Amino acid sequence: MTIDRRMFLRAGSAAAVAGATSALLAACGSGSSSSGGAADVDPSAAASAAEAGGELLVWAWDNTIEPCAQAFMKKYPNVKVTVTNVGTSADQYTSLQNAISAGKGGPDVAQVEYYALQQFSISESLADLTQFGAADYEGTFTEGPWNSVHTGEGVYGLPLDSGPMAMFYNEEVFTELGVDVPTTWDEYLDAARKIHAADPSKYIASDTGDAGATLSGLWQAGAQPYTVDGTTVTIDFSSDEAEKFSELQTTLIKEGLLAPISPWTDEWFQGLGDGTIAALVTGAWMPGNFTSSVPGASGKWRVAPQPRWDADTPACAENGGSSLAVMAASEKQALAYSFVEFCSAQDGIQIRIDGGAFPSTTAELDSEDFLGKEFEYFGGQKANEVLSQAAKDVLSGWTYLPFQVYANSIFNDHVGKAYTTGGDTTIAEGLASWQDACIAYGNQQGFTVS
Repeated sequence: MTIDRRMFLRAGSAAAVAGATSALLAACGSGSSSSGGAADVDPSAAASAAEAGGELLVWAWDNTIEPCAQAFMKKYPNVKVTVTNVGTSADQYTSLQNAISAGKGGPDVAQVEYYALQQFSISESLADLTQFGAADYEGTFTEGPWNSVHTGEGVYGLPLDSGPMAMFYNEEVFTELGVDVPTTWDEYLDAARKIHAADPSKYIASDTGDAGATLSGLWQAGAQPYTVDGTTVTIDFSSDEAEKFSELQTTLIKEGLLAPISPWTDEWFQGLGDGTIAALVTGAWMPGNFTSSVPGASGKWRVAPQPRWDADTPACAENGGSSLAVMAASEKQALAYSFVEFCSAQDGIQIRIDGGAFPSTTAELDSEDFLGKEFEYFGGQKANEVLSQAAKDVLSGWTYLPFQVYANSIFNDHVGKAYTTGGDTTIAEGLASWQDACIAYGNQQGFTVS
């Protein structure tokens, strides 16, 4: 069983997401709260609720949640868990906000990606899980995912997985064309030029503009464009770190070194299979997608660390990943947390790893079984050694906007122009335009954005 990342990357319409954001902020400013405050901590409440039993509705698109539910019900026979896929990513968030606004029809537990979690937590639509002892899991998860489920002192979800970035590359293509595997971004640009010059039908990568990939690139470069303090927000894409990322991307576009192929399309999978696309810098969740969607290239691909900006300084970013959160409107918060805990921090960890998920728990990332696994697809390479180290090298300090779902939905209206104009619009110009649009939007919604 594998996780198809196509379902993580679908974007909802800007209008639909904008409406959800407006309603969220209105709820935040209303003074009403059903968040299940964490003043009284009772770690035993969840276990007691699971033993007592009841019914739970879970909204999730990840295909490892259903086997977790089956195992949970086997352990607690008085519990019935129904897992429903109401849409993926932004589609689910629109449905979730509709249920929040209506005050009915929503789930007890929802899968929420890290970039979207704050949008729901600041409106008090999610239960603060510290009331059940969730804060005690500090140190259980890697820093990036753990930081992502926090808003202030509250914990509004438990991490399901993580996406520390690495470079997946077609060793056969690199060897045949006599190109060294890059370890820095300068070497990456040089490799991109050599690959395309040696065979114009081949590219080091493909890119048509993607908000998540761009933010991850900025993250790894050391940029921190977002500062969030409650509803006070600062957006700034003009730092030196952002500029060096923008210059590299603009050069790759202007020189025609990136295949104009959108990810998760049939053409993209074909390109990964036939060598048209020679490398892919992405999250550690990718191996299962290679196995299921590019089976013909088995044995040709390998995994290497994400290229660095400084050869002597390991630095990685996250790309993707999600949590399970308990809805504030649920009348079964303790039972719901028991299920979240089971999936994220107990028996469900191995169930999900077996299903193709990349863990966010430090114990699994350091285990001999995990690190020693040989991947037939990657020529017998112990790929988890690279991916586990990447998780440890993720730069700290990154945060997302409290309206990131909307911001991502308009990304290609601004930064995407750098790809459609062949570099006549630079990435830096696109980021500046995106910044202005996000500032205007945030202020219109009642945030204080500068």
